[in-house]
Amino acid sequence: MSNTVTDTEPNEPGGRNPAADQPPPGDDHAFLGHPRGLATLSGLEVWERFSFLGMQAILVLYFADTVANGGLGMDPGTAASVSAAYGTMVYLVSVAGGWLADRILGSYRAVLWGGILIACGHYAMAVPTTAMTWAGLGLISAGTGLLKPNVAGMVGKLYRTDDDRRDAGFALYYTGINIGAFAGPLITGWLGEHQGWHWGFSAAAIGMTAGLIQYVAGRRHLAGRTHAAEFPPAPDAMRRTVRLIVGGPVAAAVLCGMLAAAGWLTMDRFVDLLTLVSVIAPAVYFAVMFRSPRVTAAERGRLRPYVVLFLASVAFNFILFQAYSTMMLLASTNARTTILGFDFPASWYASALGAFEVALAPVVAAVWARMGHRQPHASNKIAIGVLLGGLSFLLMVVPTSGHGDDAYRMAAWWIVGSYLLLGLGDVLLETSGMSATTKLAPKAFANQTMALWFLSLALANGIQAQVVKLYGTVSHPVYFGLNGAVAIVAGLAVLALAPWLRRTMHPVH
Repeated sequence: MSNTVTDTEPNEPGGRNPAADQPPPGDDHAFLGHPRGLATLSGLEVWERFSFLGMQAILVLYFADTVANGGLGMDPGTAASVSAAYGTMVYLVSVAGGWLADRILGSYRAVLWGGILIACGHYAMAVPTTAMTWAGLGLISAGTGLLKPNVAGMVGKLYRTDDDRRDAGFALYYTGINIGAFAGPLITGWLGEHQGWHWGFSAAAIGMTAGLIQYVAGRRHLAGRTHAAEFPPAPDAMRRTVRLIVGGPVAAAVLCGMLAAAGWLTMDRFVDLLTLVSVIAPAVYFAVMFRSPRVTAAERGRLRPYVVLFLASVAFNFILFQAYSTMMLLASTNARTTILGFDFPASWYASALGAFEVALAPVVAAVWARMGHRQPHASNKIAIGVLLGGLSFLLMVVPTSGHGDDAYRMAAWWIVGSYLLLGLGDVLLETSGMSATTKLAPKAFANQTMALWFLSLALANGIQAQVVKLYGTVSHPVYFGLNGAVAIVAGLAVLALAPWLRRTMHPVH
């Protein structure tokens, strides 16, 4: 008989189920030695990443393609900047998603409604009109902001803090993410470049629908799935909050529409505004948590090293997200799309990143599980990940150098090799970063602290939205060399801080 909590257990008034809040017993090894709920959450991420990254692999190409071919006709730098701004918006909304889970919806329902919004957004993008494209991107941004911080937090709830399987469990969870990252661009890329971009967006919609079905079917294996919220506000505050949630986005949309009609809110200004918000939001959020009376002195002490991990995540993801923007543009114009006589769409390069992460994540999980308490400290894993990200861009200096013009075509293995370094770095940094976040989070900000980790992704995208404007205006060797060097410096800085991080991150290993 399963040791996992079932839905038949009694609830407290208000819908809370104390047993469902607890991690499964330590002897729950039903899924590859891990709690059975990990299979449900990993399965959801397979399909969510299939849809999100499948769409993102062709989004910048769709923006840059000519109107005659069904694209939006943007120049490459603008296409990459707008694509990065979309990513910024996705992860900025994660703050609201974490807050809604903590205060109103609870993790399970936040993830469910997030998935529904994502699916609706992809279905909207399947309609071949510009207006539906922007509406779809808005829905996907809202849905991903609800889903991403909370599903990662639910993985953390499957384990007790001292469970040595925790990092290995996040690595397996990340394997699910990368299976979707591998499969998504294969399907959406082929459909987008052969049948039309909106056919690719349709495949993403079907994938997210499949993810929702399996998530609901496996809900009984999840900790913390039944109650409405862990820290609900008072009834009057709840009513004001609901009015704000409903009216705020509508008012913002109307204001943006009016400013756009007046000619003030241009695309460039909107991108700049999102970058500014991506800088301000994490600074404000850290300040709120440091000053909150609900955060204990011990929890506040563990937030300080978390700032370093946050900045390391920004440095790495600034490189990682360009795998779906500048690297896609480079692949479409300056890389061969033939391997061993087989022709493939340029967007399939994005699948190489997912493939490497699928292959490497179980290896990393097995190594950490075997090493137990002897494994490297989380901060060292993160630092190595940042260094590998920097090396992935420095590698691109070699094939892009020494050409008299931009008509050259590099061998496919250069981009594949870059993605190998980037994929290993991603496995090391993201799994350790998400796992450390769930351990360092103040109890009163549990889901919101995971949202803060995703704010590092928003800031990385916000910086990227400005930097990628230089793509095409400076030489490729200079562009990739400088970006890679910045990441290398950041990784070395985290390594230098390792002794202090080990002391202040206790009990995180």
